[in-house]
Formats: sequence, C-alpha cells, structure tokens
Amino acid sequence: MVGMELHPIDMGVVAAYGVAIAAIGLAASRRATGASEYFLAGRSMSWFMIGLALFASNISSTTLVGLSGDAYATGISVYNYEWMAGVVLAFYALFILPLVLRSQVYTMPEYLERRFDRRARQIFAALTLFLNIVVDTAASLYAGSLLLELIFPQFSTWQIVAALAILTGIYTIAGGLAAVMVTEVIQAVLLLAGAILITIFAYLKLENGWASVLEQVPAEKLSLIRPLDDPGVPWLGLVLGVPLLGFYFWCTNQFMAQRMLAAKNANHARWGALLAGALKLPVLFIMVLPGTMAIIIYPNLDRPDQVFPTLMFDLLPTGILGLVLAGFIAALMSSIASTLNSASTLVTMDFVRPARPDLSSKSLMQIGRVATLIFMLLAILWAPQIAKFDSLFKYLQQVLSYTVGPIVALFIWGSFWKRANATGAFLALVVGFAGGATLFLLVAVLGAVDLHFLYVSPILFALASIVLVVASLATKAPDEAATAPFIWRPGIGRPEATSAPNPSPLTDYRIQAAALMIVTVVIVFAFR
Repeated sequence: MVGMELHPIDMGVVAAYGVAIAAIGLAASRRATGASEYFLAGRSMSWFMIGLALFASNISSTTLVGLSGDAYATGISVYNYEWMAGVVLAFYALFILPLVLRSQVYTMPEYLERRFDRRARQIFAALTLFLNIVVDTAASLYAGSLLLELIFPQFSTWQIVAALAILTGIYTIAGGLAAVMVTEVIQAVLLLAGAILITIFAYLKLENGWASVLEQVPAEKLSLIRPLDDPGVPWLGLVLGVPLLGFYFWCTNQFMAQRMLAAKNANHARWGALLAGALKLPVLFIMVLPGTMAIIIYPNLDRPDQVFPTLMFDLLPTGILGLVLAGFIAALMSSIASTLNSASTLVTMDFVRPARPDLSSKSLMQIGRVATLIFMLLAILWAPQIAKFDSLFKYLQQVLSYTVGPIVALFIWGSFWKRANATGAFLALVVGFAGGATLFLLVAVLGAVDLHFLYVSPILFALASIVLVVASLATKAPDEAATAPFIWRPGIGRPEATSAPNPSPLTDYRIQAAALMIVTVVIVFAFR
C-alpha cells in the first residue's frame, strides 16, 4: 500500500472546497420556504440540472470505490450495471415517467397509493426508508471512511463517518432538495474531472499503454458478456437481474426519482433522465478501466476497495491530488445529501402528512428537517458494519437483490395492465418479501442453496407477478376511470414531444432515446 500523506497544498484545496460547497448549499437554502420548495425545489428544475444531479447522486463515493475495485477483482463486467442504466432510463422516459409526473406526487410510494391503495404506499415507503439508510447513506459514509481513514489514521471509522455526515447534513437540513441539487451540479463536474485525471495518469503509468493491458490482463477480465458460471455478472443475470435492479434504483428509488419529480415539465424530466443515461456511458473509460490498469500497476493489493485510494495517492501530483480528493468528497457529500433528503421526504409525505393533513407547509418542512437529522444519526451507527462484507459493490447489489423484485413488479404491471388491483398488489408485496426473506436465509445465511444474487431479483419478480395476476383476476376489477391516468397507452407522450421550444429532432426525446441506445449497443459490442 502506498503512502497516504497529504501535502499542505492538497489539504488547503480540500478544505477550501468543503467550506465553499457548504456555503453554496446554505445560500441555496434561502429558497426553502415551504414543503414544495424544500422537498421538490418548487418543481422548477431544468433538464441540465436534473441530468447532472442524477449522475452525481449515482456516481457517489461508493461507485468510485466499487467500480474500480470490482474491475480489479472480477473484470470490466461490472460496467454492465452502468450501460444498463441508459437502457432503463430510456424505457422509463418513454413509458412510465409521464404517468408519474402527471400525478403531481411528492414521492414514489404516494404514486403507488394513487394506482393501488394506501397499503402499497406504506409498505414501499418503509422499504425505501430502510434501503436509503442501510444501503445508500451508510455505504457512502463507509466508502468515504475507507479513504479518509488512510489519510487520518489517528481517527477511527465512526469518527470519520460522523464528521462526514454532519458536514453534509448542515446544508441538507437547512436547504432541502434545492440546496442538494445546486451542489450536485458542481460536484458532478468536479467528479468527472477527477476521474478523467486518474485515468490519464494510470494510462501513462503503463509501460506500453493499452497494449500492456491486452497482454497482461486475462481476457475474461476485459469482456462484458460473461458465461453462466461467471462469479461477477453472468450473461443470464445481465439479461434478467441487472435491468430489475436498475429499474428500482433509477426509476422508483425516491432519492433518484425525486430529481425528476422536481422538473419544471415533462420535457425537462425526460431530457434530464436521458442526459444521465448518456453520462453513464463514459464511466467504462474513466472509472472502470482504471481498476483494470491497476491489475498491472498494483498486482498485490490486500482488498479491491483499496484500488481507487491507491491510484489517487500514488499517481497524482501535489495540487491535482487535492482537486481529485475534493471530487471524491464531492461525490460522497452528494450521495449523502440525496439520500438524507429523500428519507425525510418519505417520512414527512408518506407518514406524517396523511396522519396530520391539517399541518401547514412550513410545519411539514420543519418535520422534514428533524427527520433528516435522525436518519443521519442512524446511518452513522450502521456504516461501520459494512466492513464485514467482501466488497462494497457486492454489499450494495446483494441487499437490493433480496428486496426490490416485488416493487418493480407493481410498477410494471400497474403501468401496463389495467386489471391489476389493490388486493393483487398487496398480496404480491407480502408474498414477494416473504420469498426474499426465505431466499436470504437459505442462500446468504445458511448457504444451503448456491444461487447467484443476480438471479434472486428475477425469481422474486416472477413470484410477485404471478401472485399479482392471480389475485387480481380472482377479485373485483378496479374502477377503470380511477386507474386510467396511470396506464400507458400509445401516443401518451406525443404532446410533450412537439411542445418543446423550437421543436426539432434534437429536442425530441424519442430520437434522443434512440441515439442513446445506438451508442450503447456500439460500446457493448466493442467490449463484448
């Protein structure tokens, strides 16, 4: 392991960044005067802000550490999660996003209540809260501590985690989604710049450039489409499991979907979603392949999660190291801020407001701030426990695999089948989550069944789908007039496609989605 000492110049750059981003976040907080402004930024965000905010929230410190680490350990097949995001977002923008936006909801669980009933809303809200804290916020804090603990060995993991959470929590509690998204745009730019710099310096470290990689790295670690026995991403898991995990994360997970709900109109929401999908494509070159190069440069690292910190401290010169480290902290703060704000939105809008409809908009905002503080403390307590798992990225994917299949089933069937009813949805969730708990016990705890985690989600999706269909057909059909606004039909997005200012092929989201798919196919084919 290389030395992890910071030059005073680098320390100064990081400190200046921390102060500046907190100040900008607090300045943006002045706009938060009520619930709409605090939780959805007044529904005023443009496509550029939405796209960069989605990207910054996703490419967090967990992703920076996880992608390069998994590329080092198992190969570039980890990039399948990244390009699949563009496919999922294009599907969502074309078919489901307009339905969600027209409902004018604050949260995705609220949308499920509109389509089904309150039981679906409460179950989904509780699950999302759990995942926001245990998976999203805690994992981001842990990823940050991996790096900062090496720089500041005199501090323990929980002390570093607490400091990071408190720094981010200050402007998140004060400003809500507007403050979060403004800072995310800055962080996305800095994050991309830092990743590009690391890639350049890693490439320059190779004796014969890319030829070194082709000669010394096993061919299976340079292939995206892997055989069925691949431990990372087998092709069947790519086809069946990755899209389901991606759909939950990008389209129904509140901390991602909230950015699209804040759009000024449907066009900006769709353009922002497609921009985020496009930004995911270069991740192969600036975040995954550096982990592959590290196989040659650092062949004997103790843990895959050490790849990104090692690349930073060994390759980057003084000053630039401080800038890239600031980008890493930017990603960390972005993710923490996003998940804390979404968790407070869920509590306030899915539990408090239905129970106390008489509360004023300002009172709801204050409750949201208290909820943010509580969840920040819970994440601080859980984050150190993640060290018990094999790798950070596998921790993230495995937890999601056992939980999200039934939720995705509700959104898909609820958007395309008008006969799906509330009873079917409720039973699908109950049976699906019971199946997830059973599989977790058999596979992860007892080891009685050898099942790749990417097959878990499809199994649970299929189980929940069967229950939903059978129970819906066996019980009374829902009122067609009530469910019609939530069912996709041909031509539903045509008005938005032609209502953009100065309409042209470049502003038509359908053409943008097609272009995104073409570029995706080219990249996947090239690295198949």
